[in-house]
Amino acid sequence: MLKADLHTHTYFSRDALTSPEKSVQACRRRGINCVAVTEHNNIAGALAVQKIAPFTVIIGEEVRSSEGEIIGLFLLEQVPGGLSPEETVRRIKEQGGLVVIPHPFDGFRGHLREEALQRILPQVDVIEVFNARITYRRDNERAARFAAEHGLPASAGSDAHSAWETGRTYVEMSEFQGPREFLEALRQGRVVGRTSTPLVHLFSRWAAIRRRLGWRPVAAPSGS
Repeated sequence: MLKADLHTHTYFSRDALTSPEKSVQACRRRGINCVAVTEHNNIAGALAVQKIAPFTVIIGEEVRSSEGEIIGLFLLEQVPGGLSPEETVRRIKEQGGLVVIPHPFDGFRGHLREEALQRILPQVDVIEVFNARITYRRDNERAARFAAEHGLPASAGSDAHSAWETGRTYVEMSEFQGPREFLEALRQGRVVGRTSTPLVHLFSRWAAIRRRLGWRPVAAPSGS
């Protein structure tokens, strides 16, 4: 069985602190043997983790569309931010990726607007039902009900922006090869989760400040 943390960031996201090396180390300490690296508007961190990880790494991206965030998994290339939700979904799908809606009802972060979610719902593959950085538990519970009502597989992740957060939430699931098998395994999976303290958002605040002060990861892409 895999322990899959399906929403993580490294310092290739401007509000995260974790290097690819420390991300891999944190996963190994916590028994996470499958991870989706979902940087904001780039895939550089995912590619960097994939190069050094001794476990399964899913290339992902948390894309900031014109109406909120959409995750693409199993990507081959970066999807630009700022596009409409429909165009964002099209670009994910045309490269064989899966469309995941992260923290869909979290009013404190860049969740996808509900009107947009309804418009793209026929193209959605997965709903994130447990995000460890959620502020109110009821928002995760609402996401779980939404996934069940629409017959969609349920994803979960730590949304780690620091090494300390990695693996606080994960899905126990069978091994898979490619997106189709991933969806089948996810349907049979079991969410194991603990929310993080709200203080973790201070990590993101510090990461953003040091970016403004001029710090950059090596070879960070524009828009990261």
